[in-house]
Amino acid sequence: MSNLRGLLESISITDVVQLLHLNRKTGQLLMQNGRFRGVIYVSGGAVVHAEAGRATGETAAFELLAWERGEFEFQAVPVKPVGSIRRSVPDLLMESARTLDTRRRLGAYFPSLDAVPWTFLPEPALTADLKLSPDALKAIQHFDGYQDFHQVMASTQLNETAVLEAAFALLQAERLQVFEPAVPLAVETMKTGLFKKGDHVELSVIHESRWRGLQPYSHGFITSVRIQWRGGVAHEDVRFVQGLADGVLAAPEPFLQSWGVGPSETVVVRPAP
Repeated sequence: MSNLRGLLESISITDVVQLLHLNRKTGQLLMQNGRFRGVIYVSGGAVVHAEAGRATGETAAFELLAWERGEFEFQAVPVKPVGSIRRSVPDLLMESARTLDTRRRLGAYFPSLDAVPWTFLPEPALTADLKLSPDALKAIQHFDGYQDFHQVMASTQLNETAVLEAAFALLQAERLQVFEPAVPLAVETMKTGLFKKGDHVELSVIHESRWRGLQPYSHGFITSVRIQWRGGVAHEDVRFVQGLADGVLAAPEPFLQSWGVGPSETVVVRPAP
């Protein structure tokens, strides 16, 4: 079983992972569903790392283990243990099932983990009269209007179930709002010179107007943005300018070189604190 491939309509990815676990295989399990791709890394039968879009580690593994359509291919290649996943395979699969149940139950309220939760009340009013677990209280501290659910999970080391349950408790109490401020933009090189320093990125004023219309960013100026591309994240000072196309982020050449991103590539941008 050096290489294995098939369709998820014929065999579940959970069964494939169990097969690799029982046979103590090492390699990468590549998955594709339309334009979506992911990979699960296995070492000696143990799942050690996963990547799916912007998600990594357990979050990515849970995402991929929920796929019911697409194709997969296991490649028996050396794997450098990343260590982002430390659960045993049985425990990982069990938690994946619980996560899937939670996602189905709360999917109508939180359809995307790219969304940003924001609590608009200060303590003690925020949590008054709510029975919240220590994990929920930990998660709520990060619902600041800037971190998306992926970031909250990474910051707190809590799983998706714990974070979404905390968000749902506040949503039911009408103490939480959820936004999707991120926009995909094509990168272009910004011209710099004597009168224009290359110490910031530029966006169209359209984005400033849109973001200032969202309550977390309505007070004060937006001076920094979070820029994410495949494989990296940066926080940069921003200026909003007239005449720049609304589908473009202009960045100085040194920025692009440090990011490893070329002109016309797409990045995802949203306000940063």
